[in-house]
Amino acid sequence: RRLVKIENKKPRMAKFELGGSYVALITPFTDNDEVDYGKIEELVEWHIAEGTAGIVPCGTTGESPTLTEEENKKVIETVVKKANKRCHVVAGAGGNCTKKVVEFTKWCKDIGADCVLSVIPYYNKPTQDGLYGHFKAVADVGIPVMLYNIPGRCGGGGLTSATIAKLYNDCPTICAVKEATGSVDFSSEIASVCGIQIFSGDDSLTVPLMSIGAKGVVSVAANLTPRKVADLCKAMKDGDLKKAQQLHSELYKLCKAMFCETNPIPCKAAGAMMGKWKNNTRLPMTQMKAEHEPQLKAALQAAGLL
Repeated sequence: RRLVKIENKKPRMAKFELGGSYVALITPFTDNDEVDYGKIEELVEWHIAEGTAGIVPCGTTGESPTLTEEENKKVIETVVKKANKRCHVVAGAGGNCTKKVVEFTKWCKDIGADCVLSVIPYYNKPTQDGLYGHFKAVADVGIPVMLYNIPGRCGGGGLTSATIAKLYNDCPTICAVKEATGSVDFSSEIASVCGIQIFSGDDSLTVPLMSIGAKGVVSVAANLTPRKVADLCKAMKDGDLKKAQQLHSELYKLCKAMFCETNPIPCKAAGAMMGKWKNNTRLPMTQMKAEHEPQLKAALQAAGLL
């Protein structure tokens, strides 16, 4: 009689599931250069009512580099409390010092964030081994992690598909990647090597990326038109390509106008034109140049927002 060796393998932990429109939330400032926490609460309510699946506070769109540590924490805590589990909160918690990022990620977990968005370390440009070690340490905190691959802002080549796959397979909490290389091919490459949930980091590429399996978008444009971005994601999920194409066409000029200057300068200006918030930024972010106003107004009109 042959003896069969039975291995006791631990069942794999289910990955945290995300999907739809996740707004890269702007941080509103008062005329006195203070964070407007009341406005943040108002925006959270608006996004929930408009169908936004998740709110991402304190990313680059939220001007996190110019917020103090106290302000970063208070913005995230304000969003978590106001959302009250009615939508996902994916807290911006990245940085280029692993020890500090791990500490901040622990804080995000403790105050009830659903997930963290963790950007590739910038300026010090680690190797792939360094990126793996960095994100493995973040993942070990025990809160779901969305990787943020944006080499254009961080230098270096960004995460390779092999490193993303290794992190996804080795770390139960690494569940998604915000893919902002601007390449549909690279997202296809990621999807071919692992099952990580891909999110577009570029509004104008949401339809192409969802057509090859992405789950949604981390959106700048959703700051201005959350319902349309949410509807576009839903249409793609439901296989309603005609509706998705229509919404893509309506939003395309707006998506491109959001980057006529450095994000979030145009987004802040557009929201002010719509009466949603005051057009206040913090240095080194400045006011949008007057020469870009016609393009921005035309884009808002094309999207039915003016």
